[in-house]
Amino acid sequence: MTSPMPPSASQHEAHSGAEMLKVSSKSNPNSVAGAMAGVVREEGTVEVQVVGAGALNQAIKALAIARGYVAAAGIDLVCVPNFADIEIDGERRTAMRLVIGDRHGNRAAPTPPGTDLYFASGVDADED
Repeated sequence: MTSPMPPSASQHEAHSGAEMLKVSSKSNPNSVAGAMAGVVREEGTVEVQVVGAGALNQAIKALAIARGYVAAAGIDLVCVPNFADIEIDGERRTAMRLVIGDRHGNRAAPTPPGTDLYFASGVDADED
């Protein structure tokens, strides 16, 4: 069992040291997916914390979308769910924490500055 996260903890503070994203039932799955993909590319893993069925639904949709974002880099995202006792506004709650990372422990190396990026056919880049 993990200890409760204090109410003053940062939104991105994770108990295990991995970056923590908090997802609610109102979170946009595409935005969460982008954040998941970015953290996994940089750090290798990300934790997602949810409370309630609606929040879990949004997090799982985001995970499915994020898998597509990182697949071309050879990253195969998997999820390990855990329960956590937390405190929200002085009230103890049970949250789910999803530990998300690459099945094989890989992470994409950041693109070096000055490197040209190429888009897959059928994808338009915004032009200035």
